[in-house]
Amino acid sequence: MDILGFYRRTVKNNLFTKTILLFSFITIVTIIAFSYFMFVSMSQSTVRRELDNQKAAMSAIDRYIGLRIGEASSIMPDLYRDDALSLDLSYFLLNPYADYVRYRLDRYAQTGIDAANAKSYFKNVLESRPDIRALVLYSSEQQALYAYHPDGEFRVVPVNASQSYVPDAMALENANVSEPNAWVNRALGGIGEAMYSVTVPVNDKQSFKNLGQLTVWFDSGRLHQALTAYEQEFKGDIFVLSADGRVLFDTSGRYYGQRFPYAQRLESVYDVNSSGPAPENGLYFNKLASTAGGYTVAGILGEREAAESYRNLQRTIVTIGAVCIVFAILVPSLFIFNFAKRTNRIIRLTQRVKRGDLKTRLKDTKEDELGQIASSFDDMLDELNQYIDRVYKADIKQKHTELAALQARVNPHFLYNTLEVIRMRAVSQGAKDVGEMIYSLSMLFKSFVQQKEKHTLKDELEACRLYLELFRIRYKDRLAYDIQADPQLLDLEVPRLSVQPIVENYIVHGIRSRDEDNRLVIFADREQGDIAVRVRDNGRGIPAGKLRELHAGLGRSGEEPEGGFGLRSVHERLRLLYGPEYGITVHSGGQGQGTSVEIRYPDSGEEERHVQSISGG
Repeated sequence: MDILGFYRRTVKNNLFTKTILLFSFITIVTIIAFSYFMFVSMSQSTVRRELDNQKAAMSAIDRYIGLRIGEASSIMPDLYRDDALSLDLSYFLLNPYADYVRYRLDRYAQTGIDAANAKSYFKNVLESRPDIRALVLYSSEQQALYAYHPDGEFRVVPVNASQSYVPDAMALENANVSEPNAWVNRALGGIGEAMYSVTVPVNDKQSFKNLGQLTVWFDSGRLHQALTAYEQEFKGDIFVLSADGRVLFDTSGRYYGQRFPYAQRLESVYDVNSSGPAPENGLYFNKLASTAGGYTVAGILGEREAAESYRNLQRTIVTIGAVCIVFAILVPSLFIFNFAKRTNRIIRLTQRVKRGDLKTRLKDTKEDELGQIASSFDDMLDELNQYIDRVYKADIKQKHTELAALQARVNPHFLYNTLEVIRMRAVSQGAKDVGEMIYSLSMLFKSFVQQKEKHTLKDELEACRLYLELFRIRYKDRLAYDIQADPQLLDLEVPRLSVQPIVENYIVHGIRSRDEDNRLVIFADREQGDIAVRVRDNGRGIPAGKLRELHAGLGRSGEEPEGGFGLRSVHERLRLLYGPEYGITVHSGGQGQGTSVEIRYPDSGEEERHVQSISGG
């Protein structure tokens, strides 16, 4: 089989086949690209929704723990409201337990009434609140633990400092939600795992002396109740971590009693993600940090688990994309093949006419372009048959038309001459200051519009001088300026309008028009291998907040704001020309303290520095 011949006949020399192939290629690439970007966008939206659902479940956990913290914090205030109960608690913690029992028996023998009982109070608290697994009272005076177990058992455990680390552990003030202290748990015989504790101080109501600590141990398993409404909505695992990264609650049940393996990664996760979700090592992270409780609620969603949520979306997009590709190629192909068939008829007719058959006709009745071509060809053959014996002579003439676009331009010399006439008229009438201002304006305009191959530092400083001279005359010598530059730097090339906008910024925003001591100084010198130009003034200065906004604006790239060249324009042009280490730096002591702007250019040489002074007014 002649493959090359088939290729030439069906593809290379067939315009309609090439059109179909090109159109099909563009259609397939477009639909695939659109489907891909739509899938990426929708899958990210789906993952973001899953993370939001997980964040909602984490918020429910956070609220639930907050309520438990509130319950623990309210135990002691409720007790302090009863003076007799508060007094009984003080005796309970300041004396040995045997003395306290005798004290209670003596009181009962005297009154016959079982008065306020701190021990019973804590027992009632434990029984009325199912989330509490244990209550632990620590007496710093007796160095003893009083534990209330959920089974109703009450235990007294001496924890002398010479025999246990419990006194040291209980002496630490810790207001955060944390894991139950291991030494306390061991001293009590091991109550169990999957708990979190809240510690509140116990003080004497009268003397405010600290008597010890009350530690409330909550059952972490109860936190599952907060997730009841979210079980079908969120995916992944949720953890509650103490300040030191220990796992207090784990929906997966894998990390109880351990340090959270992703604690270091979690430190770089913010509570609110402004960008789209991005996995790290196949995991998405969520975080809610509680400042009051000192704990963190963390969420982890596996990338594979997240992918399950948009698996059906992927199949749907692939199916719709395939159907669109089929229809987008099939329907236009049918029209193109029809046009190809009619076009081939016209080609065959022209070949017969070329061989001398002038009687054949197309007879295409359609009114589209091909139909008009066929009809015109038939008419042409009819006329050709009528005038076959005539000799046609045609003179071919070519006409060339050129459109001249006229651009009106202002002649700079005319403007200079006009300004000079106005200046001489002002001088002749005694308005010397007006004449000086017109002269400065004329020279300044000339320096702006003239096109020089090399714009030097001298040209830039001269433009600044002319500009300052205008305003020195305007403010009637209430403005003084001084320009100092190393003579060896004056011929170095610098960008046009890189210093003058700084001076203009001072005139617009910094000058104190009512004061007599306005002063601006421009220094230009070599410094650490660069050219440093500093513009200092004693003007209004920049408030601290505005200065921070200005620094932030210089750090951002974007479109130049309206108003022409400004600080940001100069900064961005210098960075684009020379690199990020160059540009401008703004310093100000604050409101009324003046402003200093430093412009840095690169300099390849290191030469001696000589300063010349150009003073005005």
